[in-house]
Amino acid sequence: MHLAQRAAAIVLTLGLSAGLVGCGFHLKGSNTTTAPLVYNKLTLVLPDNTDELENRLSIYLSATGVQLSNANDAYVLRILDYTPRRQLLNGKLTEVLLRLTVTFQIEDRQGKKITEPRTLTASRTYQYDVATVNTDNQQEAYLNRIIVDDIAQQVTRQIAANRLPKAQP
Repeated sequence: MHLAQRAAAIVLTLGLSAGLVGCGFHLKGSNTTTAPLVYNKLTLVLPDNTDELENRLSIYLSATGVQLSNANDAYVLRILDYTPRRQLLNGKLTEVLLRLTVTFQIEDRQGKKITEPRTLTASRTYQYDVATVNTDNQQEAYLNRIIVDDIAQQVTRQIAANRLPKAQP
């Protein structure tokens, strides 16, 4: 085989392999988005005024195969802390830092910890000139929705990947 033919065969093989992976092909039993068997039923327990997070968690957890249920055999995903913060940095431009910190753990129905508490943080910043901008609230509301969505995805990924440390007795 000539060098050009070998190179063409390698490129063709790599291209076909990349196309196969890109279309979502995987061997049976290696689905990485399926929740571990132990967390296949969850009840969500969140603080007041966290409806958006509860909505996003419901969507993402259901998509990974978790059944949201109030049954006696369901584990409890408890949000222990939900702390949004807004920080203003004034200068020539005003910069706003939005940060959301959420701490959660998984418990059994009797309240016994199954996993150690895990704290996740998401943040976004934006800048504006006070003299020219009057849409500050719209941008902030949009970024707050993005932050809540990001936290919900992080929680879901950690549950689906079973990356939560087991509780110490």
